[in-house]
Amino acid sequence: MEKDKLTFDIIGCAMKVHNTLGNGFQEVIYQRCLAIELKRAAFEFGREIEQAIYYEGIHVGTRRADFVVENKVIVELKAVINLEPVHLAQAKNYVVAYQFEKGLLINFGATSLQYKLIFNPTLNSNNL
Repeated sequence: MEKDKLTFDIIGCAMKVHNTLGNGFQEVIYQRCLAIELKRAAFEFGREIEQAIYYEGIHVGTRRADFVVENKVIVELKAVINLEPVHLAQAKNYVVAYQFEKGLLINFGATSLQYKLIFNPTLNSNNL
């Protein structure tokens, strides 16, 4: 599936951060820098947005996505040498828990920026 303009532009902001800083910093540093770039790009976004998690209707805890951009895309950041399946599972869980159609998993820890576009399997993807 093709990336839309919004996800394309978010990835562009992340690339600017990675090209400027390179790899090797803690995730929080990349998060702060990406917030600067998203603001410069005039995106509406929130950081560390808390979401309740339920198990069979019972509240069992909360999770926080790194970013919610334009109230349309969940963005989860990592700063690891290489993305692992557990990172993808976490990002997918956020997309489902928040009931968003799509999300981005972005890794600043590799030599080249890594990113994965994630779609919510519980929602109809025909209207993306």
